[in-house]
Amino acid sequence: SEEPLREDRWIPLACTLPPVDQPARLLEFDELFNAAVRSVDRIDPTRLRVELVPDALVAARTADLLVRETGCCSFFTFTLTMTDGKLMLDVTVPRANVDVLDALADRTAAGAAR
Repeated sequence: SEEPLREDRWIPLACTLPPVDQPARLLEFDELFNAAVRSVDRIDPTRLRVELVPDALVAARTADLLVRETGCCSFFTFTLTMTDGKLMLDVTVPRANVDVLDALADRTAAGAAR
């Protein structure tokens, strides 16, 4: 069964980040997406691929954010890869969390459109 989501669609009830800290975390993701996303590709229902600006500071900022995010939402699998001059982020979720990935894809695409 699918897990219910909080008001912001991509924060599942299972998230262990204290609610008071959630808006700041969302802002961090939005700032990263707005500054660094080049393209977004939905590989399949459970996997999203995001191309980021291939910069060492972007890679470090992304890695730091992802490490913290897996601490509160352990269902995410993040893979950050730098190859052939491209910085790619793959985000995978279990089928039960596809709606969370849908919402994350929407936020990411909004950042890429800017």
